[in-house]
Amino acid sequence: MGSKGKPELRDNLQLWYYPPQPALTYNQAPAPDRFFCHSLLLRMPYKLWRVKVLCPNPACGQHQLTGGGLHKRARQVLDIDRMYNMVTETLICTKCKASHVSWSQTVLQQLDLGHRSEFWVILTQKYACDIRVIRLLRERGLGNSPTRVIKQLKENHSEEWLQRLARYTTQCVDFLSGPGVLPITFQEPPASTVVPSCKWLLTVYSQDILTRLNEIHARITSTHGSILKMDSTKKITKKLAGTAKGTGLWLTSVGNEFGQVLISVLTAQEGAGLDRMVDGLVRRYQEAGVDPPAVLYVDCGFCTDVGETKLKARFRGWPKLTVKLDIWHFMRRIAVGCTTDAHQLYPIFMSWISACIFEWDAADVSLLRQAKRALLMSQGWPALTDADVNKHLTREELALHCRRRTHGKETTILLLEQLLTELMSNKGNDSLGVPLLDKERMEHIWSVQKKHIKCIQDPPGVALYTETGSIAREVFCYGPTDVPGAPRLSHLCVFVFLIKS
Repeated sequence: MGSKGKPELRDNLQLWYYPPQPALTYNQAPAPDRFFCHSLLLRMPYKLWRVKVLCPNPACGQHQLTGGGLHKRARQVLDIDRMYNMVTETLICTKCKASHVSWSQTVLQQLDLGHRSEFWVILTQKYACDIRVIRLLRERGLGNSPTRVIKQLKENHSEEWLQRLARYTTQCVDFLSGPGVLPITFQEPPASTVVPSCKWLLTVYSQDILTRLNEIHARITSTHGSILKMDSTKKITKKLAGTAKGTGLWLTSVGNEFGQVLISVLTAQEGAGLDRMVDGLVRRYQEAGVDPPAVLYVDCGFCTDVGETKLKARFRGWPKLTVKLDIWHFMRRIAVGCTTDAHQLYPIFMSWISACIFEWDAADVSLLRQAKRALLMSQGWPALTDADVNKHLTREELALHCRRRTHGKETTILLLEQLLTELMSNKGNDSLGVPLLDKERMEHIWSVQKKHIKCIQDPPGVALYTETGSIAREVFCYGPTDVPGAPRLSHLCVFVFLIKS
């Protein structure tokens, strides 16, 4: 309190003010003030740090704002397990007489990164939210929804309030048990704080995204890749609601070999308006100085009998780009000839198609077989043949240590024709005699899709796998020059399939 009986600001101000803790013993009846009071955040950049803030009015000619005292309104901020209060100052321009609150965007945008990072509060019309609450929503997933976060906040606030209530009631009981003549009355504790709704939390989360929009844009546009895949879908556009419903019918996305999305655009129809998207991708690679991608996997527009396709013309900025048909989409085209996907043989049919297209790399399988044989012999197994070792190889081990490649055009056509011919006979019927394949439809599909076998072959000289690590196993194996019982390290590489998995 000042000399005039009014509150005045001290000279040695602090950013945070914490309430005094309750006393250990009480000679008078305890009051709930010290048990339930909140911390105070003093948000005054001009008074605390003497930063230079300019008036945003162009007519003032970048005149510096001056302090106008403490702002009359205090805000209550939602934290992870409690509430705290926040006050700020008013800045006034002596030329245009305009006043600005220090927590407004006009002032925040003029602060440097260090001072601005001290303000970790997102304001709304009624409440304010601490940034630590919003960080819980930045990694969205199946188990991290806004509803779950709200439930967790309510539980944290309730437990914190109950702990304070237990301390207060304990002091009251201890004071009541002491000697006394007059009856003692204690003040009622304040009610627990109310956590806002889930809708409000999503509103604050959207404001946090807007504050990080430049960072998000820079991170997205810094994503590149050497093997791309472009695909379109209608599933996302069906979720549009409100005024946006019906404005977009197709969502086209381009991803890289690491599963990252480079860009996504909404269009009125498939294929329309993609020229700007392609031009933006080409320009992104050029401005970043990154080598253009080698392969692009698509579901349509990949080959033509005469001239170049429209898709190849769109990517004219990458003349060496190889456009290939995505193998999963090719398998789905063949699967259209099935009578139903609920057939008993349908899962086996899809795995057989995959076996007709892919084969395991012989060199990788040989190394895995050698390591497996040495491991089994160290466990007491006798000398095993290759066929015996293959029985002990699991599909998980093959997928982890061995690469796959396409058979080649002629071999793939021969294997698929044999598979379809066999399944269009009685061998393709289930236990009730229902055929898996519609013969007339499948013959037509195969006659059309047969020419695309060359489009699903692996491009020469392009690595479709990346080595993520290696496993060294110490096994005991014997050879002509080995010392019995001497350990030998067997190294196996761990691969990750980039595109076709």
